[in-house]
Amino acid sequence: MQTTARDEPVCDPEELRTLFLFEKLTDEQLNWLCTDGRVEYLEPGLVFREGDPATCLYVLMDGELRLTKLSGGTEIELNRTSYVGVYAGAWTAYLGDKVDQTYNSSMYTTRESRFFVLDAGTFSRMMHEWFPMAVHLLEGAFNGNRNASQRVAERERLLALGSLSAGLTHELNNPAAAAVRATAGLRERVAGMRHKLAMMAEGKFQPEVLVTLVRLQEEAAAQVAKAPDLTPMEAADREDLLGEWLEDHEISDGWAIAPNFVQAGFDIDWLERVRGTLEACPDKVFEGAIRWLNYTIETELLMNEIGDSTTRISTLVGAAKQYSQMDRAPFQVIDVHELLDSTLVMMSRKLGDGIKVVKNYDRTLPPLPCYAAELNQVWTNLIDNACYAMNHNGTLTVHTYRENDCAVVEIGDTGPGIPEEIRRRIFEPFFTTKPVGEGTGLGLDISFRIVVNKHNGDIRVDSTPGNTRFTVRLPLTRQPPEP
Repeated sequence: MQTTARDEPVCDPEELRTLFLFEKLTDEQLNWLCTDGRVEYLEPGLVFREGDPATCLYVLMDGELRLTKLSGGTEIELNRTSYVGVYAGAWTAYLGDKVDQTYNSSMYTTRESRFFVLDAGTFSRMMHEWFPMAVHLLEGAFNGNRNASQRVAERERLLALGSLSAGLTHELNNPAAAAVRATAGLRERVAGMRHKLAMMAEGKFQPEVLVTLVRLQEEAAAQVAKAPDLTPMEAADREDLLGEWLEDHEISDGWAIAPNFVQAGFDIDWLERVRGTLEACPDKVFEGAIRWLNYTIETELLMNEIGDSTTRISTLVGAAKQYSQMDRAPFQVIDVHELLDSTLVMMSRKLGDGIKVVKNYDRTLPPLPCYAAELNQVWTNLIDNACYAMNHNGTLTVHTYRENDCAVVEIGDTGPGIPEEIRRRIFEPFFTTKPVGEGTGLGLDISFRIVVNKHNGDIRVDSTPGNTRFTVRLPLTRQPPEP
């Protein structure tokens, strides 16, 4: 901060009385202000910077100032004024350590300007000595509002967590139940295989025939792993052909086992090979061999089902751990796509079958320094709002890309859009368009504070009917917080 080279500025109590902040003060109080404060001329340029310790309160007496705030690494002008008496700087000093005593914006002078300046400590002492009741009222209002916001925000987080937990429980229950059913079926099939093997051993098999059967069993097991994906129509046609072939060769209930051979990818040619191998054996032995191979196929299919189910469970548990950031440091450098994917998995039940998810990821994005768990809360709020806007029927788009030194995440929906008069208010605390009891109006306010205040980023919305996009910009370079 530069002062001009001129005679020491004089503080005139009567001039202070013309400033609206001080117009009701007594002569004694105005004299005290002139004694403890000072008048300064400031050259055009930076007066104080956002985030620096708030040391002074500035009251404009002549000239012009402009206030800016960082958003996504860019300074956004909040106000430009030459209104005499306007103030900026350490105006919350009277709250002491109840708030972070740093400048919450940057201030510049656009031309040579004159200010009345009070040190933060002096201003705090003045407030407590002259206006003790006002200070108590302001402290009460400040703490009350902050506590109310914290409680409602915490309740909203708990409600969201409860909703996600219920969805996760449902998602875990399905593969777990499938694994239990498959395990019971597998036990039956293995018992059946032992029984059929004993029956086959009673027949008059030549050793080379038994070797062939074992080879066919191994071939059947291997074929299941590479079975083709068939359309329902293709599968039905093949089941008809195999069922007829089995019935023609006196395999009872051939229609019941034909779907297993089709699912495994076998056809009539393969069954003919088995028949040729056992041509010299009685028909009863051939039927036993077919059923034995069927048990092998069913066993492999059931083991695949168990494997798929347990993999699904593992994926869900991994997503839940990623989402909650359990056992991880609050601040870390991480692939933002891992956070987005874990949130989508956690919200899969809410997305349901009516919402199509389209991912358009820029995998070249470098790792992002961030508070990962809190960003997951942002993605949850934005996706939840998108689901509500689309009435759970539409397309959700998650798009990432790089813009200068920022990672950009866009979450879009095909809902009816946000009217202009509402769009200006959506980041206000407690503002909601949801019915009473369905929303607290803090989701976007929390998201704004996490992105802007916690990450020095930017969040904004663009909306037309059928295309609403929330765009989050996050700096890619950032020093970890001090421990």
